[in-house]
Amino acid sequence: MVKSDNFFTNMNQPLNMDSDPPFLQSYKTLIDNTIKETSDIFDNEFVIVEECELPLIDLSRLLSVEESETEECKKQIATASQEWGFFQVINHGISRDILEKMRNEQVKVFKQPFDKKSKEDKFMNFPAGSYRWGTPTATCLKQLSWSEAFHIPMTAISADFGSLSSTMEQFATTVAVLAQKLAEILAEKLGHKSTFFQENCLPSTCYLRMNRYPPCPIPLQIHGLMPHTDSDFLTILHQDEVGGLQLVKDGKWIAVKPNPEALTINIGDLFQAWSNDVYKSVKHRVVTNPSEERFSIAYFLCPSYDTVIQNSEPSVYRKFSFREFRQQVQEDVQKLGHKVGLPRFLLSH
Repeated sequence: MVKSDNFFTNMNQPLNMDSDPPFLQSYKTLIDNTIKETSDIFDNEFVIVEECELPLIDLSRLLSVEESETEECKKQIATASQEWGFFQVINHGISRDILEKMRNEQVKVFKQPFDKKSKEDKFMNFPAGSYRWGTPTATCLKQLSWSEAFHIPMTAISADFGSLSSTMEQFATTVAVLAQKLAEILAEKLGHKSTFFQENCLPSTCYLRMNRYPPCPIPLQIHGLMPHTDSDFLTILHQDEVGGLQLVKDGKWIAVKPNPEALTINIGDLFQAWSNDVYKSVKHRVVTNPSEERFSIAYFLCPSYDTVIQNSEPSVYRKFSFREFRQQVQEDVQKLGHKVGLPRFLLSH
């Protein structure tokens, strides 16, 4: 039950930091209207059945001289992608030192004043339009994401980023190799020994997203990132130990237990379509924390817009290009307030 007295007291309080986006001020009308419409918000949506550990895969086994050991590791990757759509990897080739430096540099970026981050001209020489926060198209609280992010194309990573540059470049280069390797293994387990991902998922088509989830001080349960599936082939995520990532398993929301030694991998929509529903693109979200901020960085393995997604017959999906998929997603978000995704491209649709 929402206590409106406490809420309006919080609404009148100034921002804790000038680096935080003005969520309370900008979405005041949206929040007010929601409170008038209902006093119980997200009661069922935010019930978590359990906290779980994702399948954990040791990638050092891929280097084993024993072929059976290597094949078992590949099998684990494919099985997790079929049954969970998510898994975690250790011994992934990215040093703890780089991951810690990446987070420290990321914190410095987000601690810059909001006025600087949100200017339309370049901030810290990031490409114009890289910074995003909230949900501009939100018409209700379910559609609001209490977070801010920088979307950085891989080709935009340059020496102009200052101390962030070398760390980001090391992280991006290594994680790109990992993404290609995992995609190759998943393709192999489908019976495809192709160069599809090397040919279509290039540095010019992939990008990084640095995320920050500020503490959410109002007494409502609001998403840090609203429920969605990823519109790519693979996502590789490094997150801190605050937690908040949740996914759907067997029709229920479960909370992912953070593992500081691991990277989290998830299947995107394009891989589900390309695999003809063998691998699963699973709905996931991030929930807010009332007192702690959360940081993460994600790498998205994306193809060029002209890349055509198709698979062997009989196919569940019609043939479509990545450009067509992205345009349909954007149209649905504008009209409906949320993404529809792959169901739009079913042959039976």
